[in-house]
Amino acid sequence: MIATELARALRDSGLKWRPKAGDAFRIDRVEVESDIFILSDMTVEAHEFTTGTVLGFNGTTEWALDSVDIGDTLWMPHESQLRELLRASFRGLTATDDGFSVTAVIDGDLREFESAVAADAYARALIAYIDASIGDQLPEVENEFPTPGD
Repeated sequence: MIATELARALRDSGLKWRPKAGDAFRIDRVEVESDIFILSDMTVEAHEFTTGTVLGFNGTTEWALDSVDIGDTLWMPHESQLRELLRASFRGLTATDDGFSVTAVIDGDLREFESAVAADAYARALIAYIDASIGDQLPEVENEFPTPGD
């Protein structure tokens, strides 16, 4: 499982989560930050409403928790999900002395992303891929203020 800070970085870079059975997530609050939940049709399932997605906790008596808005959660994607999201840019995973290295084509360049955990290496590559993809879509902004000396 990826590190929490990388999951936040993925979310902050624009990765959208469409919850499905088997997905791991955290409730993004300090009081429950160490707990990881798995979506399952029997215990925790996604409910789609016009106002957004809510994750319902079915039959839980341990907490006084019926549901949580998806905006209060943090998706913890599995290694296979991260690899799938990299799609055609993914070139390979290699074991190194210190962990793992993911090779991916990012913005036309072959790059390596290393980490002690394979899932974290995939997450780093995906963050770079998303950032490069979004950067290509951002409109050019003209500087409407003169620079000093103009």
